[in-house]
Amino acid sequence: MTKTTRIGNPKKYDGYKSFQYLEEGKDYQPYKLAKEIDRVPAYTYPVSEEEEEKVQDILGKEHIVSMHEHTFICPEDVSEIFEFRRQGRDWTAFEALSRSGLDVIFENFMDGTAMITSQAGWKWSDVIHDIGIRYSDIAHQDMVIKAERIDDLYRAKKEGKIAFVSSLEAATMIENELDRLDVLYGLGVRCMGIAYSEANQLGAGLREPSDGGLTVFGKQAVERMNKLGITIDVSHCGDQTALDTIETSTKPVSITHVGARSLWKTNRMKPDEVIKACAEKGGVIAIEAAPHTTLTHNHPSHSIESFMEHFEYVANLVGIDHVAFGPDTLFGDHVQLHSVFARQLSIGSSHKGPAFDKVEYVKGLENPAECFPNIARWLVKHGYGEEAIRKVMGQNILRLLEETWAK
Repeated sequence: MTKTTRIGNPKKYDGYKSFQYLEEGKDYQPYKLAKEIDRVPAYTYPVSEEEEEKVQDILGKEHIVSMHEHTFICPEDVSEIFEFRRQGRDWTAFEALSRSGLDVIFENFMDGTAMITSQAGWKWSDVIHDIGIRYSDIAHQDMVIKAERIDDLYRAKKEGKIAFVSSLEAATMIENELDRLDVLYGLGVRCMGIAYSEANQLGAGLREPSDGGLTVFGKQAVERMNKLGITIDVSHCGDQTALDTIETSTKPVSITHVGARSLWKTNRMKPDEVIKACAEKGGVIAIEAAPHTTLTHNHPSHSIESFMEHFEYVANLVGIDHVAFGPDTLFGDHVQLHSVFARQLSIGSSHKGPAFDKVEYVKGLENPAECFPNIARWLVKHGYGEEAIRKVMGQNILRLLEETWAK
């Protein structure tokens, strides 16, 4: 393939690096961070010159939305992650994001690993600290904006910027305090999961051996999130808790990063019953690419092909109007990060399943900057039409937010 001379959807990046307004060694402890660009060999999904022109046109004119990412940069030496996280200060890969083609990113911070005061994550004070520090950094630059209203999502593209939708993967930190949802909304949170791997006051996570479904308090929390305008996510919920949440909510519910259990039998994937229930309520199912998740028996080595097999399965199951992408990637050695955090994040118990080929990284889907141009290339290469691509690359998610956010 001949490289294009044009970059679709360029952003107005001025060279800002995280916390450059502070003094290294005085205001914070420095760590050598992973490369945000070309950490691994760059990979471009193979297409013709004509197809690449279509890809760049799509990136240029459509709203490109990722429903689940972590845009922070890991330490180069991943074994330093515990002490790095205890500092409570995460770097954002602004330069790489400027090349990503993305207009809207659901930013999920790293609160399952927020370990300022605890080794277990998800503590209220740590989550507030995490959100505040990240947005203090973001407030010192102009390319990324907080998305708090629908207009912000559309304004970002017009202005050559990226809208961050503040998201949390679980509501564990609210404990039994409903009003904490209001506090988080006031800080900008617009998407929230019910539970992570472990059960909490709202319901069961996907690692639990039994799932009693959404609790009474969980139902109250769902009602409050509906009233506030917080999009609900059930990606990490147990199956019954997910079904109860979908039934209880008066608004559509999302599964922001997931695959189909019919293709790969692990708890991390969702069964057809949950996927169908989500779609029938008007929700969106976004396909994830975190290492060793969306595998298939046709592609037991994680790649863009296995990832897109999950996409096509879900699209065929519930229709093109209910599927999108939430790759769930970050900047750094994601595979090694999973190994280091296997116990804290319950990865081992939630990913048990068939044998698979371990990869060092998922080629073509290695980080948030690489995913969407390659997804667009795959869709164009495989004959998807303009309207279908428009929907799955952003419009389905935007429609969901129109229905779930406060007007």
